[in-house]
Amino acid sequence: MVISRYLASWKNLAGCAGGLVGLGLHFAGLAGSYWIVVVVGLYAAGALAAPPERITLVSDPEEEAGALRSELDALVERVRGFRVPDEVAPRFADIAEVLRGMLDRPRALRADPDALHAVTRLVGTDLPLSVQTYLNLPWWYAAARGSGAELVRQLDLLHADAVRTAERFHAADAQRQADHTRYLEDRGQA
Repeated sequence: MVISRYLASWKNLAGCAGGLVGLGLHFAGLAGSYWIVVVVGLYAAGALAAPPERITLVSDPEEEAGALRSELDALVERVRGFRVPDEVAPRFADIAEVLRGMLDRPRALRADPDALHAVTRLVGTDLPLSVQTYLNLPWWYAAARGSGAELVRQLDLLHADAVRTAERFHAADAQRQADHTRYLEDRGQA
């Protein structure tokens, strides 16, 4: 990984160009018997003179949202394959739909760190943990303790959290729509 990254770097490319100049000097008869030192020296000079690689700590929003969406879709599929109470599947689908609405707008999601954190937490931790905890209980124990009702309650709470996050996330669009309606009404009265 590190070697392949260096081989594709500007430093290596500049060093190779310097090395080729050194080879050109050798074939032209100008480097003498120390031609290998000239080639290595010009490679090193080129590598040192090249600008450093740009560091990117922030990932691409499209890529990040795509990964979260894939994780969410995989989670929905996994839950469908397990024995869960009948009320779980529709609630889970509702939560997934609310989250997909935000994941479909990755740049806006990246611009709202609170929403991004909430979506990441819901997809990566809260939803899987709720279902996983229920599924890890023996069926007879879950039935005797009413754990299915507990899972449904957790999903209701997570749905409310997802809806609150989505409402904050989409508030600016709703305000723009209301502003446009007001503009159209004012224009019609003029």
